Amino acid sequence: MSGHSKWSTIKRKKGANDAKRGKLFAKLIKGIEVAAKNGGTDPSANASLYQAISKAKSSSVPNDNIERALKRIDGNADTGEIFELTYEGYGPFGVAILINCLTDNKNRTSSDVRATLTKNNGSMGNPGSVNYLFERKAIFQFDTFDDELIEMGINNNCLEIQEDKNSLTFEYDPKDFKLIYELFNSSPYTPSNAEVAYIPSSSINLNADQFTKITKLIESLEELDDVQDVYANFDIEEKELESLLSE
Repeated sequence: MSGHSKWSTIKRKKGANDAKRGKLFAKLIKGIEVAAKNGGTDPSANASLYQAISKAKSSSVPNDNIERALKRIDGNADTGEIFELTYEGYGPFGVAILINCLTDNKNRTSSDVRATLTKNNGSMGNPGSVNYLFERKAIFQFDTFDDELIEMGINNNCLEIQEDKNSLTFEYDPKDFKLIYELFNSSPYTPSNAEVAYIPSSSINLNADQFTKITKLIESLEELDDVQDVYANFDIEEKELESLLSE
């Protein structure tokens, strides 16, 4: 399983305190507002908005919060100019990192991202230095392992299935996100996470100690107010991951 999938799995299992949960909700709502501002408030006609709403729902953002965000944009509320930026960098052990941001201040965001990478034994990369290592995919994660679910994925043009002891991750073409999201949600199997993400085409294998250091860096980046998503090309053996989750 790719680093992004494993990191999202470990975050869900560990849970989050109220402060972190509140910050996550605020970021997801910000993503919805930007998508709506750029492409309109109708998710059926705005793929980016549909994906942003689906991602928010996967993280249990209340529907009322989502509806209020759409009403703010629909009512032409001035949200100010927001820039969508992607930074490329490296973590320890040569791990490649993509950092997606939404910001109203490019200089602040660039400075914060650079400082966080440096503090955690990483470094900022030049544009194009690592993005070729990632592909955009629609991913659907399930905290269950079921043969019928696997069959459903195969029968609906799944590009790849990643199997673990108690979970499944399906990868699809991003343009099929809405179709597959509705398919799974109308079935007995509801995904624990559904989003369009950057998945590495190749990964660096890490041991438990290295994984802990990388995830500390990712968590520090995710705590920055302007950072929306962090992707990295690492992998870890399932037995190593299980030992971390049991601690």
